[in-house]
Amino acid sequence: MPSTVLIVDDEKNILLTLQTSLQLAGYRTELAASGQVALDVVSARPVDAVLMDVKMPDMDGLTALARLMELKPELPVIMMSGHGTIDTAVKATQLGARDFLEKPIARDRLLVALRNALKQQAMLEELQALRAEVGRYDMVGSGPAMQRIFSLIQRTAPSEGRVLITGENGTGKELIARALHQNSKRKSGPFVKLNCAAVPHELIESELFGHEKGAFTGAVSVRRGKFELAHEGTLFLDEIGDMPQAMQTKLLRVLQEGELERVGGAETLKVNVRVIAATNKNLEKEIEAGRFREDLYYRINVVQIHSPPLRERREDLPALIDAFLKEACTKNGRRPLSLSPEALAVMSAYDYPGNVRELRNLVERLAILCEGPVVQGQEAAELLPRGKGTVPQSAAPSAEASAPRALPPPIPTAAPAAPAPGGGFRPRVDRTFREQVEDAEREIILFTLAHTQDNVTEAARLLDLERGHFYKKMKALGLRRGAEKDAGTSGGEG
Repeated sequence: MPSTVLIVDDEKNILLTLQTSLQLAGYRTELAASGQVALDVVSARPVDAVLMDVKMPDMDGLTALARLMELKPELPVIMMSGHGTIDTAVKATQLGARDFLEKPIARDRLLVALRNALKQQAMLEELQALRAEVGRYDMVGSGPAMQRIFSLIQRTAPSEGRVLITGENGTGKELIARALHQNSKRKSGPFVKLNCAAVPHELIESELFGHEKGAFTGAVSVRRGKFELAHEGTLFLDEIGDMPQAMQTKLLRVLQEGELERVGGAETLKVNVRVIAATNKNLEKEIEAGRFREDLYYRINVVQIHSPPLRERREDLPALIDAFLKEACTKNGRRPLSLSPEALAVMSAYDYPGNVRELRNLVERLAILCEGPVVQGQEAAELLPRGKGTVPQSAAPSAEASAPRALPPPIPTAAPAAPAPGGGFRPRVDRTFREQVEDAEREIILFTLAHTQDNVTEAARLLDLERGHFYKKMKALGLRRGAEKDAGTSGGEG
């Protein structure tokens, strides 16, 4: 769709000349004979850029420019004048103009200036969109738990309400805070974070409020605190449950009054900051124990968002693993890797006490140590932490599991069908997890070979496995093809 340019000039001939030039170049145009009419047009309908004269009666172009910037600060405006001076050009730029052209305007110069202004605006809009998308993209997942979080972010971010994010370590509380900021009216302002648990108690006041030169030993210069740095933006206070009680009182005052003094200073500073807090503690129990102020709790807990542990959103594991695996391969210069179905089953059964942070580290370990291109179940199991989660230590296959099994007769169906519920593999409490994974793999291979009438190449293709790996898997599971059982030879491929 062609861009619409509003041309503002009190001389009719110039309006028509510029209109013709822009329309021949493919632009749509709107005309305004005064600054006030231009303001009315921009208020009434969308335009993509404004080309405006400086010298006009009633309201000059610089005054109209200032009001346009208040109305639509992102709108590209190009100023033009037949009496242009350096001072006028500088003032126009300071007010927000993207360019300044002297009359008479060469057509090529006009088109270049307009093209550059529109291109710059498109890049700014794309950057804003990417910033907003980053917050959501980093939080991979489409299950019910993540959908609830996305919904809360969408409803809460545009407001000025304070947010308390709860959840275990490693669940992505900072990502939620960033998404709230990036989708808020403060997205063009700073996002400043402070981990309250990582700062010594005696220094946290200086970190939050800053200090004056000589306020204490080592204060060799004035330092601005996190609140000042976050002015007109967002301050993320991570692990606020670990904040010392003395600081909780001082923080409460800043939240109530929007005022602070630097350590060692007497000047009262006004700050405009949206506070988002996070904690892995139960603050209501901390209040009962006398370790957290109840009034501060109600100040920071206008809206609460819970970040669930990974064990409560297992449906998101495949997407998370895929995203982390691509990231890890790129980061470490490895060729792309993928997970076999059995490897994904092994990794999906682990509890991840360290949550998403632990999963990311584990996937990077796989990317570094596995030769690939497909990570197998045994490789994944060997790299999981021992004695944690639901994956047990390595166990040797039982005699029953190791015994060769003959293939069942072929199933005369046109296409493979999923095993009927309750048939074939059944979970058993008397066998280890790894033994049961092998049982399931055995049933899958037998079923697929039966369907392909003992055609190993076709069975490997259906299971998306390399033919050589398929043979190794059969051997490891104690399986042999029907022809081998009957004739004692390798036979044909079906």
